[in-house]
Amino acid sequence: GLRGPEGMDPDGVIESNWNEIVDNFDDMNLKESLPRGIYAYGFEKPSAIQQRAIIPCIKGYDVIAQAQSGTGKTATFAISILQQLEIEFKETQALVLAPSS
Repeated sequence: GLRGPEGMDPDGVIESNWNEIVDNFDDMNLKESLPRGIYAYGFEKPSAIQQRAIIPCIKGYDVIAQAQSGTGKTATFAISILQQLEIEFKETQALVLAPSS
């Protein structure tokens, strides 16, 4: 798979003015259905990048998170988006842009 820059910490790099680390999904105060789905998908505990980035993303902070492939970046932004979606609101609520290779 793809790797981050040579010498990058395998847990990634996060630039944020948020310092809290939350080491389990149950302590993130997520909507009730989210942890059920997270656990059903096979996640047991948040990865290092998820522990540091989910909460500031949910709270609306600007977050730059860089990490190697397979560290949980996609789940980080997906969980953050799902937490903020208003199910009853039928208009576009999120836009995800991904670079092509």
